[in-house]
Amino acid sequence: MGQFAASDDVFTLEEQIKSLGDDELLDFWEETQHISRLLGATDPLTAVDASTDERSHPEYERLILQELQVRSSCGELR
Repeated sequence: MGQFAASDDVFTLEEQIKSLGDDELLDFWEETQHISRLLGATDPLTAVDASTDERSHPEYERLILQELQVRSSCGELR
């Protein structure tokens, strides 16, 4: 499980994603998908067709997929 570190250090989302274990990374991705669906269902302005708008693929999703691809190509995923 992730932990909160009370520190003044600023870590980018990419650094935080890289520091997650495999299970934590997949849990984070699942949670972001769930939140996106909830927000899309309640806010008609953000509920868009996935094939037509970039808002449906936010930066965190791209970073998660990129990290999964790197781990997969290195044989690090279980």
